[in-house]
Amino acid sequence: MNIVLLSGGSGKRLWPLSNDIRSKQFIKIFKTEDGKYESMVQRVYRQIKKVDSDAKITIATSKTQVSSIHNQLGDDVGISIEPCRRDTFPAIALATAYLHDILGVSDDEAVVVCPVDPYVEDDYFEALKALGEQAEKGQANLVLMGIEPTYPSEKYGYIIPESKDNISSVSTFKEKPDTETAKRYISQGALWNGGVFAYKLKYVLDKAHELIDFTDYHDLFSKYDTLTKISFDYAVVEKENKIQVMRFSGQWKDLGTWNTLTEAMVDNTIGDAVMNESCKDVHIINDLDIPVLAMGLHDVVISASPDGILVSDKEQSSYIKPYVDKIDRQIMFAEKSWGCFRVLDVEENSLTIKVTLNPGNSMNYHSHKNRDEVWVVISGKGKTVVDGMEQEITVGDVVTMQAGCRHTVFAETELQLIEVQLGEDINVQDKQKFPLDR
Repeated sequence: MNIVLLSGGSGKRLWPLSNDIRSKQFIKIFKTEDGKYESMVQRVYRQIKKVDSDAKITIATSKTQVSSIHNQLGDDVGISIEPCRRDTFPAIALATAYLHDILGVSDDEAVVVCPVDPYVEDDYFEALKALGEQAEKGQANLVLMGIEPTYPSEKYGYIIPESKDNISSVSTFKEKPDTETAKRYISQGALWNGGVFAYKLKYVLDKAHELIDFTDYHDLFSKYDTLTKISFDYAVVEKENKIQVMRFSGQWKDLGTWNTLTEAMVDNTIGDAVMNESCKDVHIINDLDIPVLAMGLHDVVISASPDGILVSDKEQSSYIKPYVDKIDRQIMFAEKSWGCFRVLDVEENSLTIKVTLNPGNSMNYHSHKNRDEVWVVISGKGKTVVDGMEQEITVGDVVTMQAGCRHTVFAETELQLIEVQLGEDINVQDKQKFPLDR
């Protein structure tokens, strides 16, 4: 099974735990059997591999999310990197070209595309497998998954099938309606359009060449920023006549807001949080090292992270985005392929960060033009390379690097550093990478 997981979005609806780098699919809130927590992307990846251990999974995502994906899924997962955001049609076209030209997937193989963030059980992935098998039959150019609606939602588009069979040709599509119109659609047998579909690789590759002037994957990647922003639905689905829909009646939730996300939480609290017995339907997600106490609250979500604190009525939390859009400040936490960092203090000419490197990982060999740096080792052990000179480091060691100095650090065990950046122009763009011969 070839699966493309669409992993995009800025994550602003789940602020302050999500931001432009750490989107909602990377927040670890789902409790596993061993009592630990996993993210949406980890959960979906695990579920796919459980149903089909040989599944080829490719995640279509922006370059800002690549580090988080590697951090949570490892280095073996396939990634189709979008140089910038251009909506779902360019993203799917690029991922399809990646499958064909880089991974060698043949024209006749089926590809299943789905969002990375639905809250579903294993039967959903069994349905994805069946969706791909239906696409391989060639009876339709596109096979959609239609979600059996549980209420007249205004959040989804609707698919109206020609029959009530499990697999049916599609009569028409309807855009997101008001509640009364949604009731009428449902009475006509309409299904939610959950953005899940399958096709033979050649079909979308041909559509991409028809609508975009490019030769191969590398050419498409190089001109990606010039492409028109357009959704796959508008560019392809609404113009295609040979479409089938497969019904799915299992559990399916779109966890796009704090209100819906808390419905999927096993525990009412994650992190250092306490509430008294008069609280009802309250959820607290605390990513800080200080306690949060709630008393006498009803239907409230509290979320605390280095980026901010949210206290909101659950229903009102779905209207968060325009308020978050007005917040412009330093991102205080991010996952990297080698570990993570958390900003501790921001001053005019200095930035203090706590850096955690996972065992066996290292940063790029790099330099900064406009800032000096100091590393203080607070736990673990490893090695640094500074201008070609290698030395072992352990707790209490201090490493200083002047502007222009090339440096990196390797973690033998989990390694924690306090990094102090000093300079008049501290910014994330001030970084030049170099090859390192060891």
